Amino acid sequence: MDKTLALPKWTMLLPALGILTYALTGFDLGIYLKVILALVLIGNVIASVHHAEVIAHKVGEPFGTIILAIAITTIEVALIVSLMLSGGEGVSELARDTVFAAVMIIMTAIVGICILKGGIKFNEQVYKLSGINTALITLLAIIVLTLILPNFTISGPAGEYSTSQLIFVSVVSLILYGGFIFVQTLRHRDYFLPKDSASEDEHALPPNKKTAIASLIFLLISLVLVVLLAKYLSYDLENIVLNLGAPKSLVGVIIAAIVLLPEGLAAYKAAKMNRLQTSLNLALGSALASIGLTIPAVAIVSIYIGMPLVLGIDARSTVLLLLSTLTLIFTLATGKTNVQQGIVLLVIFASYLFYTIIP
Repeated sequence: MDKTLALPKWTMLLPALGILTYALTGFDLGIYLKVILALVLIGNVIASVHHAEVIAHKVGEPFGTIILAIAITTIEVALIVSLMLSGGEGVSELARDTVFAAVMIIMTAIVGICILKGGIKFNEQVYKLSGINTALITLLAIIVLTLILPNFTISGPAGEYSTSQLIFVSVVSLILYGGFIFVQTLRHRDYFLPKDSASEDEHALPPNKKTAIASLIFLLISLVLVVLLAKYLSYDLENIVLNLGAPKSLVGVIIAAIVLLPEGLAAYKAAKMNRLQTSLNLALGSALASIGLTIPAVAIVSIYIGMPLVLGIDARSTVLLLLSTLTLIFTLATGKTNVQQGIVLLVIFASYLFYTIIP
């Protein structure tokens, strides 16, 4: 049995370097340290993608994509909760802004660029409608219940659920996400397997147990470092954004984009290898995890510390979110994709960014 550790050295050195450089954040080393931290952050994003691919190859689909989605969402939740507990201006809207940004980035930017790249390289790409439809109906339900419906209830302030409503929607979110995971991994796992599995990656030997365990450890370390470094740099990022005259909500968009980079790169690489099913599993599964796990977690914190939790998005955001969701549903309704669908999604993402900066 092969017990060698088959990992490139750079994928192990970057997390170690990240730990070392983060330990230096307690000292005032000026702009040079912050530039180094930014470079180390990007390096750990790339390293995390490699480790996620090793794990995915070991456990097979769709378990590999689930591991990455849940790992990143767990770190996202930890970041939001830590910022909530630290207090500050606008903390009651932090979870809403982060979740909304994450969902918009996933549905329009990540899916859009994957479809565009696949369309350019392969003309058309195929996937299984049964699995995608299951994900989309779950996503639509959970989006409306968590981000839109709070604006139309009357038991609490505008955009907020009452305590009983918050508990109810948290349970519903967990049921919807748990049901999706059950279907994806057990009852109808074949819905989420590639329709055409004739890729070179399918024929490569899976990594040994030692390599897979090491990758899992380094993946978690890399993801934690990405969030810690992003959090450390967020103050300077906020100052830059405000000095440019952009609204503070743009900071949440940038932080969400950094946290989602590992998934985005993994999805893009899969699309480039003609494995769009894997890309869509990653993207839609991540969007569901981002809402289904984040909302219950922040709801518990909100109720426990007695902090208001604003979940309802404004009218402009509602229009953009519904436009994105409906476009994605129609885009993925045929079982085949082309470049125009990717272009439309990316235009919607550009519009989202534009109206976030210039509301």
